[in-house]
Amino acid sequence: MGEELKEKLFNKKKNGWESADENQMQEIYGISKKYMDFLNKAKTEREFIKQARKLADENGYKDIMEFESLKPGDKIYFVNRGKSMYLAVIGENTIENGMHIIGSHVDSPRLDLKPNPLYEDTGFAYFKTHYYGGIKKYQWTTIPLSLHGVIVKTSGEKIEINIGEDENDPIFTITDLLPHLAQEQMKKTLSNGIEGENLNLLIGSIPYKEDKDSDKLSEKVKLNILNILNKKYGIVEADLTSAEIELVPCFRARSMGFDESMVAAYGQDDKVCAYTSLAAMMELKNVKNTAVCILSDKEEIGSMGNTGMESHMFEFFISEILNKLGINRPNLLDRVFCFSKMLSSDVDAGYDPIYASVSDKTNAGFLGKGIALVKYTGARGKSGASDANAEYVAWVRNVLEKNDIKYQLTELGKVDIGGGGTIAYILANKGTDVIDCGVPVLSMHAPYEVTSKYDIYSAYKTYKAFWQE
Repeated sequence: MGEELKEKLFNKKKNGWESADENQMQEIYGISKKYMDFLNKAKTEREFIKQARKLADENGYKDIMEFESLKPGDKIYFVNRGKSMYLAVIGENTIENGMHIIGSHVDSPRLDLKPNPLYEDTGFAYFKTHYYGGIKKYQWTTIPLSLHGVIVKTSGEKIEINIGEDENDPIFTITDLLPHLAQEQMKKTLSNGIEGENLNLLIGSIPYKEDKDSDKLSEKVKLNILNILNKKYGIVEADLTSAEIELVPCFRARSMGFDESMVAAYGQDDKVCAYTSLAAMMELKNVKNTAVCILSDKEEIGSMGNTGMESHMFEFFISEILNKLGINRPNLLDRVFCFSKMLSSDVDAGYDPIYASVSDKTNAGFLGKGIALVKYTGARGKSGASDANAEYVAWVRNVLEKNDIKYQLTELGKVDIGGGGTIAYILANKGTDVIDCGVPVLSMHAPYEVTSKYDIYSAYKTYKAFWQE
């Protein structure tokens, strides 16, 4: 009797693998394989949007600017400066009663080149960097790094850079002290053991020596590097001032563990949610409510800038939809947001038993137990949080339960330990019902993060069910 009552009344977080049948296992491994293949082509926000647009084109989506008018069933997108993207499927119901929005971000912590990056010191050439987002600086030394991005000349010519991913490419690294000489360094805390100004990328050591006057030259290694770049890309040093070049780990996304139950990869925060929402949207056909997918930029540094969610570019996209539906009028945009529902599809901190002291075990997100719903984020007393109301949490729970999707309600660590945030508050401030809903991650913000393939599958199922509601 007691066991039956316990089964009825307790909220148990069950491991999803235990109930997965053979068909589910094939789906889980299938979508994870597609995810890893996609991630290996899309390590930066520009690369992700490029691949997302390609996928959208292949699945019948068109740029909204190609439409004079819109009708139910139309599949559209808008690319914002190559670094963020909004997609939509027009629903059968009037958009005046709101949209179903899923929003993720495609930028990840990394190192950016400074505007004037190239210098020489004692026979070595380096690129100076400026880290982007919240990183542990010591994790970025002595690992293989690749260069990704664009160089734009004053003529408007844009040169795409991707060096280090191909096995035949050179790679780059940031050096560190040997333990024998690091006594003073090792007395420092982890936060300042490696200083941001010392995250300099080693890029060459051969001096220029192609003419008889080369012995008289200064900065010969720097000159040799510039000569190589000029021959390959047609650029001069000044062109690096109008470049966006990012350093990311060369590591490829791989299956992890003897059972291949996990994915190890760079940039899973938040590309794991971005990919699964994008993949789910590609399978939508007829939807009741207009389905919208946000792939945003700049979340890791506060969502600022014209490609971040704090800009008005998303409102522009929705206004264009209203215009081309032929229904726009004053204040309609506000009404649409106020009646919309949203999943802020951002990752959650996975419970790590090695570092159990930072988590409240009863409210932590566990790998392999399904999608994580985070009612609020913020810090300490929920500072800066978007706190979803109980009615909306219940509505989302209902969607998940009737679609037999495993989920867990979680928090980001113990109350006074730290905190974090997502784009949830931005749409909540416009009146939209929002809850964070994403995949638990181990080693978040590290050069190599870990997720569960079961949770990746759960995210894909969740996002698809939400849009089909």
